[in-house]
Amino acid sequence: MPEKPAITSSELGTLWLTYQEKTMILRMLEHFIEKADDEKAKGIMTNLYGEIDPYVGKIMEIFKSEDAIIPVGFSAQDVNKDVPKLYDNGFDIMFVRLLKEISMALHSLNLTMSYREDIVMIYKDLTAITQNYYNLCTQYLLEKGMIARPPYVSMPSSVEFVKDTNYLSGLAINPFTEKRTLNSVEVAHLHHSIESNITGMQMITGFAQCANAEEVKKFFNEGKELAKGIIKELSETLLEGDIQIPQSSGGNATRSTVAPFSDKLMMYCTSLFCSFSMGSNSLGTAFSLRNDLPAKMTIFMKDIFEYAHKGGKIMIKNGWMEEPPQMEERKQIIKK
Repeated sequence: MPEKPAITSSELGTLWLTYQEKTMILRMLEHFIEKADDEKAKGIMTNLYGEIDPYVGKIMEIFKSEDAIIPVGFSAQDVNKDVPKLYDNGFDIMFVRLLKEISMALHSLNLTMSYREDIVMIYKDLTAITQNYYNLCTQYLLEKGMIARPPYVSMPSSVEFVKDTNYLSGLAINPFTEKRTLNSVEVAHLHHSIESNITGMQMITGFAQCANAEEVKKFFNEGKELAKGIIKELSETLLEGDIQIPQSSGGNATRSTVAPFSDKLMMYCTSLFCSFSMGSNSLGTAFSLRNDLPAKMTIFMKDIFEYAHKGGKIMIKNGWMEEPPQMEERKQIIKK
């Protein structure tokens, strides 16, 4: 066996995806760092930039050593400097926190699909970096009062087992069966989904204000309404059980209509958030035992998938969707 075997198809694919995500994050951080008016927030983002950037270089070196073309990703052309601030009141750290949450899931998944030691180490290092900055962002937002903790609950005093199938009942399936109160696992997923959609709605509101192409502006506005609908539906579910809903006091878009990012970058970012949202709703469905909740989550996933598919068509139409490395088309090779 060679000392360093060639990278596999799965390693090539995960590195390609990581390159896309990291170059996007770096470009967005460049704008947020320049416009930051809080020194602590600026320090967090500057340090994060400094820790991520070398790994983009490492991925490029692996591509070069394997004679693979380096992806386009996102470059200086996707950031417009000397433009007004698009977001205010802590949105930068709220956004970075959600991106780090997405990155944690991606790095963990990529790690399971990697075999070569140097690539495994890249994902292990990126996981550690991501976990650290996710915590820094969370603590910053809590200190500033910009995010709310999930609702508290009385601690259990005894172990209970489900006694009958009424535990699974939900109004959406059986209108004649009284719904039980939500359990703490279900509340956790509902709270998380509302919190994520609030940040996503704030992000896409800013995108809608500044997008250059009319069809892109219309697409973002549709996404804003989709996020609002999900927030409203899930909030009502919590309120029905007299449970406090998550609220944010920060992260609003300014009045600026000048785009700090290219339409291509904003479309890719929205696509990434849609993928994360579908995965998050899948987990919520899997861990919710009251049968009205999976029904709602499934409808959300369908709506998000259709929305993301519409976005994919726009990206293809405008030449913004970079194609991942393809497997060999054996039938075509044989014909030739």
